[in-house]
Amino acid sequence: METVFITGSAGFIGFYVAKALLEQGYSVVGYDNLDDYYDIRLKRTRINLLEQYEKFVFYEADICDDDKLEEAANIHSIDYVIHLAAQAGVRYSLTCPEKYIETNIVGTFRILELCRRHQISHLMYASSSSVYGEAEEEKLRVDLKTDAPVSLYAATKKSDEVLVHTYCNNFGINGLGMRFFTVYGPLGRPDMAYWKFADKILCNEPIKVFNYGKQYRDFTYIDDLVDGVLGLFSHFKRLPQKGSYEIYNIGSGNPVELMTFIKTIEEVIGKEARKIMCEKRTGDVEKTYADITEIQRVCAFCPRTNIKDGLERFYNWYREYNRKDA
Repeated sequence: METVFITGSAGFIGFYVAKALLEQGYSVVGYDNLDDYYDIRLKRTRINLLEQYEKFVFYEADICDDDKLEEAANIHSIDYVIHLAAQAGVRYSLTCPEKYIETNIVGTFRILELCRRHQISHLMYASSSSVYGEAEEEKLRVDLKTDAPVSLYAATKKSDEVLVHTYCNNFGINGLGMRFFTVYGPLGRPDMAYWKFADKILCNEPIKVFNYGKQYRDFTYIDDLVDGVLGLFSHFKRLPQKGSYEIYNIGSGNPVELMTFIKTIEEVIGKEARKIMCEKRTGDVEKTYADITEIQRVCAFCPRTNIKDGLERFYNWYREYNRKDA
C-alpha cells in the first residue's frame, strides 16, 4: 500500500485525516513539532491514538528542519504529501507575526523543496477561507479574487497558494489546495470559539460576543471536512504528473449567525451564557459562506452534520475529556 506523508499530524485536522487514511490501509508518516500554541497534552493524545495503528510512524520535528525532513523522506518511500502544518489563529498573528512567516511561508517552501528533490509528484495542502477577506459576493467561489487579506494569517495562506502554484508550473508537481472553513468537533482546538464558550459557560464566566453577534460563519463538522479531503485525495491520485494546480473550498455551504451558534451551545450545555457585546475585532470578517460547487463536481461531497448534532458530539466528548483530565 502507498505511503502518505502528513505534516501537522498532531493537529486537529491532521489527526483525523491521518486516522482516516490509516483505516483505509495506507501507511502514514506523521510529522509535527508539538508546539505549545495550545495544550500540548491534547496533541499528544492525538498522536497516542494514531500510534495504535501499525502503519503509523511519527517524527517530532519542526517543519523548517531540513535534516529531519530529509531523514523522513530517505527512510520512507513517500507517494503523496498532505501538508497541514501551520501556525493557526488570527489573533496570535497580531502579536507574533514572525511565527506565521516562518511556519506558514518558509515551512511550505521547505515542503515544496522536499517534493522537488525527491520527485514526489502529488502535494495537497491546507489553505483557508480567510484568503477571501471581506469579499463583496455573499457566496465565496474559488474563482473570486483573493488579493486583499485582512489578517497576517490570511496573507500567509495566500502566499502558500502562490508558492505552490509556482512550483507546480516550474517543476511539474501536481498541487491541490483546500480552503478550509470554520472546522469544529471532538478533539478540536481549545483556542476556537466553541471550546472557549463551553469553558466560560460552565465556569459561569461571561463570553465576549464580537461585532454584537452580527457575524456568520460556515461551521463545518470535522467528519464532513475529512470526507471532503478524502474525496479530493481520491480525485487527486488519478491526476498524472503534469504540473496541474487545483483549489477547492471545503465547507458546509450553510453559514450560521453567531448568536444562533451561541444559542445552540447554550441548549446543548443546558445553561445560558452571560454575554458581553463587543465591537468587531481587527482581522475578523463579517461572513464566510462556502460555495462548494467545485468540490461536488469532482467528488461526492455532501456535508451531513447540522450545527446542533455537531455541537452535541463535541460536548459529549468535551465532558469525557475533562473528566479524565481532572
